Amino acid sequence: MVATQGEASFLAYEHDATVTLPAERIQPRLREAQQACIHGTFGECVVLTVRQQGGDWPSATLGVRIVPAGVEPMIALASESAQLGSRGTRAEDLAVVVRDTALAQQRLRKERERLLEFQSRRDLSVADMIALSKQLAETEAALEAAEQAAAGHRRRIDTQLLTLEFRPTDAQASRSEILIALRDSGETLSQGVAWTIRALAFLLPVLALVAIVVAVLRRRRRRRTG
Repeated sequence: MVATQGEASFLAYEHDATVTLPAERIQPRLREAQQACIHGTFGECVVLTVRQQGGDWPSATLGVRIVPAGVEPMIALASESAQLGSRGTRAEDLAVVVRDTALAQQRLRKERERLLEFQSRRDLSVADMIALSKQLAETEAALEAAEQAAAGHRRRIDTQLLTLEFRPTDAQASRSEILIALRDSGETLSQGVAWTIRALAFLLPVLALVAIVVAVLRRRRRRRTG
């Protein structure tokens, strides 16, 4: 079912894409995509997350919030001369949340107007003025929070979240896995030898005691049979 224009205007989209490329090109490509966002190459864009991992399993992740028209160009830049792997798109319907927030704002504005009208009266006691001032402050704080929430919802609707994950090629990943296995095998062997030495150190006294007991029993049997 295709969403209508009114329904679509309340959808918050999130995209993710995996890019496979040689390990030595991961960091430069990450910086290139990050700079494109910072400089607004494909429209308004904000960098949200940057994660990098080196060593045996080099990888990187870039999360940005960008205008809808910039999503595909940003993915194209990230995957240029590389392999674009899995892609995913999710949409969250914020229609109910936006409606409830708008109703809350409307209610709070009316309440603030009503409190301001009461506050302008001259027949109020000091206690009433203090109570009104406190209630007015609480109402204005709640209204400010509702307005910030509405702005956040609008931002999620007007811009889209894009997460780019950069991974090494399968061949490089396989080589890294082999190197890790070889390195770990040496560590495993060392741990095994150390465990064997500890076990022998623990068993030697026990074996010596058993040998003594067996020798004593054999002597007794020889005396009885002799």
